[in-house]
Amino acid sequence: MTRSCLAIPASSFLLISLLVPACAQTNIDNPQGQTQSVGAVPTDQKPKLSDEDLARLYLIRKQFREAQDLFHKLTVEQPKNPVYWNELGISFHNQSELDLALKCYQKSAKLDSHYADAENNVGTVYYERKKYAKAVRAYKKAIVLRDDYAAFYVNMGYAYFGEKKYDDSITSFRKAVGLDPNVFDAARSRSGTIVQDRTVEAERAQFYFLLAKSFAQAGNTERTLIYLKKARDEGYKDLNSVKSDPAFAQVLKDPAIQDFLAADKAADNTQPQN
Repeated sequence: MTRSCLAIPASSFLLISLLVPACAQTNIDNPQGQTQSVGAVPTDQKPKLSDEDLARLYLIRKQFREAQDLFHKLTVEQPKNPVYWNELGISFHNQSELDLALKCYQKSAKLDSHYADAENNVGTVYYERKKYAKAVRAYKKAIVLRDDYAAFYVNMGYAYFGEKKYDDSITSFRKAVGLDPNVFDAARSRSGTIVQDRTVEAERAQFYFLLAKSFAQAGNTERTLIYLKKARDEGYKDLNSVKSDPAFAQVLKDPAIQDFLAADKAADNTQPQN
């Protein structure tokens, strides 16, 4: 059987979340978990890592070629296992082999029509190729299968943003925030089964303003302020619109928001006029 390959773009701010096996603490150079400590159980009694666990450990360690080789072996041994095909795709995706990644994700989704992770990952490949409409369709499929996962809504929000469908984008982000207020806080590991893209190549100011609006509608003043500041720092020119935008009604009376808007207005007034 010839080797098939796939990959996840290392340049993207992709999120992948997966339950990490307990064996993930094992040293990759000592996969049997052998130790030299005094009083340790004899090494011949230590359980050996399975190929599956070792492959996922390679993903965690970002040893993507090694992960690819093992997941390829697993797909040969169990060609109808959708999880292995999806993770093989992730291994390739991390090596920027998007064609191969897409084939693996599509194979995974075909093997299990209820596998939301694979549908999401298909969308992520299309997003990276700037095929935003196709990405949205894939994310919608994932959401139909699993509507309680914030990452899918975040991904769809990015795709809508790429299409400049800002109202749809903010609706998706608002849903994501409702499911997980911390969903935008930090990058996650790429060692699991779900890929999330968090890249915005242009219009960052507009993007951050939309995030601020999403958090405002959720009544989260702290994060509203964080993203208003990011929008300002990226050059957003119409922060004064916050005062009349119904989306900010819940947070507008907060002293921190008022102080921020007052300081921004004062700074504008000190700018030299052309």
